[in-house]
Amino acid sequence: MALSTVREAGVNSEGDFQVIGLTGGMGAGKSVVARILNGLGHFVYDADAAAKRLYNSDAGLLEAVVGRFGQAVLDGSGMLNRGHLAQMVFSDANALAALNAMVHPVVARDFALWRNGHRRDGVPFVFREAAILFESGSYKDCDLVWGVQSPVALRLHRVRSRTGWSEDEIFQRMSRQWPEERVLERCDAVVLNDGSAPLVPQVLGLLSALNANLHSS
Repeated sequence: MALSTVREAGVNSEGDFQVIGLTGGMGAGKSVVARILNGLGHFVYDADAAAKRLYNSDAGLLEAVVGRFGQAVLDGSGMLNRGHLAQMVFSDANALAALNAMVHPVVARDFALWRNGHRRDGVPFVFREAAILFESGSYKDCDLVWGVQSPVALRLHRVRSRTGWSEDEIFQRMSRQWPEERVLERCDAVVLNDGSAPLVPQVLGLLSALNANLHSS
């Protein structure tokens, strides 16, 4: 499951500093793994949450989105109505591609500022959590990628429980992501989140291996 055939290793290497990508399909549980990492004192950049924030804090991005999709994507206070925008793009592959082309560069700049701040502080590694890490090309900024794996039926149940979406709506959104097997074969390590395998020991094991590699390099 090495990425050597996909990208060059050590893209962020400066001393012992590394960026670890964290990804997984909708409902796989990457956010749960991210919370474990946060609880252990590690820094995790949530690319999806950053995009939601930047829609309204980056004037250029909001202007571009309104220019492409119209004033209907704004709510009564002039803020982005993400629910309405999602309905527009997830049913139209071209619209989704256009939106991603606007959002990803802005998120990349935001991440670079966040990453560089932690690098200056002497942090040995940080995590970049993103649902479409490979699809967006963001994996190119990572030295390693960890994937989170979960059975499709369980993923479907989790998403339906937290959103109330129909099965068709969930599968429509899942179809906009790479199939799980395509993602996992490009990951350096995989965390199994099937409801039975304990997560914390898996994460601790990966962190131990990461620290060992950093100290031996």
